[in-house]
Amino acid sequence: MSLFSKPLASAPAAVLLALPLLMAQMPASAAPVRKAPAAHATAPAVVKPTRDIIPLPLNPVLPAGQRLCEARTEAGLGYTMLRPAAGPMPAEADYVLVNYIGYLAATGAVFDQGKAAKFPVNGVIPGFSKGLQMLGKTGIARFCIPAAMGYGAQESGPIPANSDLVFQVELVDYKTAAEIDTMRKAYEAAAANAAPEASTPEAAAPEAAAKPKQ
Repeated sequence: MSLFSKPLASAPAAVLLALPLLMAQMPASAAPVRKAPAAHATAPAVVKPTRDIIPLPLNPVLPAGQRLCEARTEAGLGYTMLRPAAGPMPAEADYVLVNYIGYLAATGAVFDQGKAAKFPVNGVIPGFSKGLQMLGKTGIARFCIPAAMGYGAQESGPIPANSDLVFQVELVDYKTAAEIDTMRKAYEAAAANAAPEASTPEAAAPEAAAKPKQ
């Protein structure tokens, strides 16, 4: 995805673009304009190597339009559904698999991003958690999280205190707490069944069991 933007055309360039339109509106009786001599072709500017050091980590800056949300919940969480998805949504106790990018609302500087990140819905800041519960599977949304629903007055790494945050989040998949509990019990049962076999002398030393008795 493109995370950079360029400023609009400068004023002189805009005037040059408008000149053909102005000339088309001139009356036929207007004095003819002397044709300017053809400009000589100029060689392209030579690009020279620089010694500028690129600061790490290399983080992009998001333009202003991608830092705003179209709607807001009663609790103050801003949101824009970029790709709505129907179907059930995760609950606070569920576990999600998401792709996300987080950036500062004030500057657009990216402070975190991840693909196929797994975590519990209630294991993140309140604004992020509330936003996850508004998404169906495969849905993508932008969440504008006020500082009070983020880190508040606490500084957190590259995030200054009292910072409003913006996240673009894609809900790839999620598992309910009940599904996670069933998977955990199945794993523990399989591990318990495998433990006695590994503790027998034959399993521990198969070469000794296969050796004929004297």
